[in-house]
Amino acid sequence: MAAGVAIRRLGSTDIAAMRAVLRLYAEAFEDTASYLSTPPDDGYLTNLLARGDFIQLAAQSEGRLTGALSAYVLTKFEQARSEIYIYDLAVAPTHRRQGIAEAMIGHLRGIASEHGAWVIYVQADRGDWPAVALYTKLGTREDVLHFDIAPES
Repeated sequence: MAAGVAIRRLGSTDIAAMRAVLRLYAEAFEDTASYLSTPPDDGYLTNLLARGDFIQLAAQSEGRLTGALSAYVLTKFEQARSEIYIYDLAVAPTHRRQGIAEAMIGHLRGIASEHGAWVIYVQADRGDWPAVALYTKLGTREDVLHFDIAPES
């Protein structure tokens, strides 16, 4: 575990911490539009954080948010098992390369076992070489194509 860093799963009463997560993602991904332009209300965040199929981890050091990991539990149909998809993972710029991302994934591995998950998977963008290096260190790389399909309008 990263020295001096505490990792915990956020729950339904952790609205302020979830809003800090959104700010961290906006900064880390340089994407204010997605994370801060139309923030969900407290009720939405309460319900989201209460769901068993949503996992929000927060890494803190000296009372400050230093990292966050958002993941979804996907219940499978072909076997009685699940898998976990890491949707977002970020570490504050001032705390990178200190093992925080790896520690959050380690924490998630324990949660995955509790859910009966057979795998945790994550997507990294070409050009995000620090993420590619981290995930290569922790798992098996698959080269896939990703497609976004819009819903009916």
